[in-house]
Amino acid sequence: MIKIGSIVINCKDFDRTVAFWQEALHYVPRSPDEREFTILKDPARIGPNLSVQETDELKFGKNRMHLDLYATDQKAEVERLLAIGATVHRPPQEDEDFVILADPEGKLFCVVGLDEGKYWSPRG
Repeated sequence: MIKIGSIVINCKDFDRTVAFWQEALHYVPRSPDEREFTILKDPARIGPNLSVQETDELKFGKNRMHLDLYATDQKAEVERLLAIGATVHRPPQEDEDFVILADPEGKLFCVVGLDEGKYWSPRG
């Protein structure tokens, strides 16, 4: 058996990145005292862990990997993520069910709408 145990995000601003992803996913730290590398876990133990690792060098451009967050109310989740520090990288294009956002350090991720008719648009 093999499964995804953790998805790792590299960052320069460790505290800000941990706080953003903890709030975004409602995850909790495995150990609150960890520095430079921490594992955020799903309290319901359903989703994979999200690890945050501090690094001196960030690489930008086309992400080779990113998170797709699935949302039953995409509009509400995008607005919530924007309120806690995400930015819109690219609004949905015609016939797309996803919005591309960036976390506070500019790392891209998608919010995919699962509930037709509740999609986010930049016009509200």
